[in-house]
Amino acid sequence: MKLIFSAALLATTLTTQAQTSNTHFSHTLETTVSPDTIWRIWTDVPNWKQWDSGLQSAELLGPFEQGVQGVLVPNKGPKSRFVIDSIVPHQSYTFRTKLLLGTLYVKRYLTVQENKTRFTHEVWFTGLTKNLFGKALGKDYRAMLPSVMEKLNSLAKNSE
Repeated sequence: MKLIFSAALLATTLTTQAQTSNTHFSHTLETTVSPDTIWRIWTDVPNWKQWDSGLQSAELLGPFEQGVQGVLVPNKGPKSRFVIDSIVPHQSYTFRTKLLLGTLYVKRYLTVQENKTRFTHEVWFTGLTKNLFGKALGKDYRAMLPSVMEKLNSLAKNSE
């Protein structure tokens, strides 16, 4: 039993540390906006640029479902393809973008508690180049994430 508790504590510590680095980080906001409104904005790919200040454009090449590909054009850096990796309708989705010898993952998820919606945007890099991309991109993405989430929240409030 003691070994299981120690392993769980270590896993929690590693997760907490990972989410405070430039290779794995997240940001959560709590709002009174309905989860359906957040979900609608999150899944409206062509309009991601309205709240994601790091994007020039985004396009989805089919319906919003697992396995569908899209194209991202960031403000800085080359155009890239992404694929919706997983989706739980009205709760969460993850998309990934291939990088040189690695992958960038973005997971967005919602929870509702006591009439409040909590929405989280999590980002992580994997592969041999995760530390390189964490330094090159992660630091800026991490710094930008709180304002991106605030923009999304404002947009959601104005659209209800």
